Amino acid sequence: MKSNFLTTCLLLFLVIFTSAQTQKSDVLFTVEGTPVLASEFLRVYNKNLDLVKDESQKDVDEYLKLFINYKLKIIEARALEFDKNPQYIKELESYKRQLAENYLTDHKVTDELVKEAYERISYDIKASHILVKIAEHEKDTAAAYASILKLRNRLLNESFESVQKEVHNGNTIFAEDLGYFSGFKMVYAFENVAFNTEVGDVSQPFRTKFGYHVVKIFDKRKSRGEVTVGHIMIFNNQKDSLIKPEIRIQEIYKLIQQGENFESLAKQFSDDKSSAKNGGKLTPFKSGQLSSVAFEDLAFSLKEINDISKPFKTDYGWHIVKLYSKSPIQSFEDMKFDLELRVKRDSRSERINSSMLNILKKKYNVFDTNEELKYFESIVNDEFFKRSWTIPANLDKDKHFLKIGNKQFTYGDFANYLYNAQRKATVKRPTIDLVNDQYSTFLDTELLAYHKENLEYENQEFAEILEEYREGLLLFDLMETKIWNAVKLDTIGLQAYFNENKDKYIWQERIDAVVATSAKEKDINSVKKMLKNGVSLEDIKAKINQKDSQNVIFTSNIMNAEHRALPKDFNFKVGVSKVYFYNDAFHVVDVKRILPETEKTYNESKGRVISDYQDEVEKQWLKKLKETYKVVVNEDVLEKVKSIIKSN
Repeated sequence: MKSNFLTTCLLLFLVIFTSAQTQKSDVLFTVEGTPVLASEFLRVYNKNLDLVKDESQKDVDEYLKLFINYKLKIIEARALEFDKNPQYIKELESYKRQLAENYLTDHKVTDELVKEAYERISYDIKASHILVKIAEHEKDTAAAYASILKLRNRLLNESFESVQKEVHNGNTIFAEDLGYFSGFKMVYAFENVAFNTEVGDVSQPFRTKFGYHVVKIFDKRKSRGEVTVGHIMIFNNQKDSLIKPEIRIQEIYKLIQQGENFESLAKQFSDDKSSAKNGGKLTPFKSGQLSSVAFEDLAFSLKEINDISKPFKTDYGWHIVKLYSKSPIQSFEDMKFDLELRVKRDSRSERINSSMLNILKKKYNVFDTNEELKYFESIVNDEFFKRSWTIPANLDKDKHFLKIGNKQFTYGDFANYLYNAQRKATVKRPTIDLVNDQYSTFLDTELLAYHKENLEYENQEFAEILEEYREGLLLFDLMETKIWNAVKLDTIGLQAYFNENKDKYIWQERIDAVVATSAKEKDINSVKKMLKNGVSLEDIKAKINQKDSQNVIFTSNIMNAEHRALPKDFNFKVGVSKVYFYNDAFHVVDVKRILPETEKTYNESKGRVISDYQDEVEKQWLKKLKETYKVVVNEDVLEKVKSIIKSN
C-alpha cells in the first residue's frame, strides 16, 4: 500500500510546470506563518488537472481547499516529529540517492552514445588488426609508436596475410584476423576507429589499454539480425577409430531424410554434449558472435523455419543445422532502454563521466592541475608500491589543499586518500605520474560527491521532486498512524458508527439466476426452451456444447440490477426471461428466486464501514487542525493565480 500511495503522491505533486507570470516570492497562503508559494500551487494544479476525474477538484477554490488540507497535515506531521523517525530518514535517504543518479550524468552525451551504438549494432564490419603491446601506464612509447607506424606502411603495400605471417609472435606483436563484428564487441576506443575507417583503408595508429594498433577494414554490411538454430555435430578427432566423421554425419543425414526426428538424433549422436541434451538447440546469436564464420554463414543462409542443411565441415567438425527462428534487428525505440544500460556499463561510459566531470569542474572552478601536488611528490616514495608508505609525522594536516564549492579539503584529506590508495598499488611507476593520477581520481570522486550532496540546493528540479517525496512520505506515515491503523483498531468506534448508519449498508434487491450467453440466437432459443421444460443445467450444457464446441456460456450467481451479465432494462421476475440482445450477443435469464432489499450485517459491510469511518475521522481531525493552525490566504495573489489558470 505504501509504494502505491507514494507513487500517487508523486504523480499528484510532481513539478512540471513553472509559470513566468507569477513571481517566485508570491505567497498564496500561510499555515501557522509558514509560507506556501503561488508557483508551487500552480505547478501542482496544472499537473493534477489531467489526472483528476472529479470535476470539483478542477475548480481553483475547491482545489485550494484540498491543497490547504494537504499542507495542514504536513505541518502536523512535523509538529509530531514524524520527520525525525529513523525509518523515515532511512527511506528518504535511499530515495534521495536513487534520484540523484539521474543528475550525475550528461544526458546529452548519453543520448548521442545510445544513437551511435544503435547505428553500429545495425552493421557488421570485417577487419584485421596489428597490435604492438605496451603496458597501460607506460609513458615512454616512442619505440612502440615507431614500430606500429612501420607496420602500417607495410599493410598499405602488402597483403595482411603476408605481414601477419612474418610479424605475429603472440607476445609483443599480435596480427589477428577479427572476422565480422559489430558494436559492443570491442573496447570502445578500438570500435571507434574501426567504424570510422573506410572499407579498404588502414587506420592511423591509435592506442588502447593494450598498446598501439592499426586496423584494416575489408567489408561493411547491414546486420543480419539474430538467428536460433540447432545442430548435430561430429568432431573431427574421434577417440573411437571405427567412427569416420564424414561417414557418420552422412549416415545421420540419411536418417533425417527418411523422416527421423532431428532433435532425437541430436540427443543420440551429437558430440556437442551441451546442446545435445536440448535436442541440439543453441542459444540465439548475432553476426560475429561465433568463432566459426563458416557455421555462422550457413546458419544465416537458411531461409524457412525448420529448414535443415546438408552436412558441412568447419574447423571443429562436421555439422547438420536446423533453423528455428530468424529475426531482423529491432527498432531503435524497442532497443533504446537496453542500449542505454549497455552504454553505461561499457567502456564508452567514460565519455559520459568525463563530460559530466568537465561540467562540474567548470561550475566549481577547479582544475586538473594543483600546485600543492609538488609537496606530495616529495613525500611519496617506493614504500608506496610495497604498501608500507606512511604519512610523515610533520605533515601540516590543516593546510589548504583544494576547495570545491563551499567545501575545503586539506593536506590531511589528500594524504589519507593516498595512504588508503596504496592498497591497490600494483606496478611501480614514476612518483609524479602516481601522484597526478591519484589526484585526478580524488578530484573526480569528491566533485561527484559534493555535487550529489548539494543537488537539493543547486538544482531546482531535483529539490522540488525531493521535497514532494519528502512530504508524501510524511503524509503516508501520518495518515497510517492517525487514521488508517487507528480506525482499524477502533473496534468499538467502528461498531458504533455502523449502528448509527445502518441505512447506508443495504443489500439491493437481487436475484438468484442463471444467465446463458451466445453469439447465435438459435442456440439461445434452444437453451430457453430447455430451461422452460425444466431440463437440468448440466444436461443443457452437454447437449448444447457438443464435440468440444463452446456454443453457450452460462453464468450462475446472486445478481443485483448493476451486474454486468444483466441488461439495463431487465425485469426482476421469477422464471425464464425473454431473449435479450446486448453487448453483441444473445442472452436468456432463468431467475430462480428474488431476494428483497435487506440490511447488511456488520461483517458483510465491514470493508465499506472502515472506509467510511476513516473518512469521518479524517474530517473531524482536519477540523481540529484548522482550529490549531492558522491559515491565511492572500486574496490578491489568489486572483492572480486564477487569471493565469484561466488564460492557459
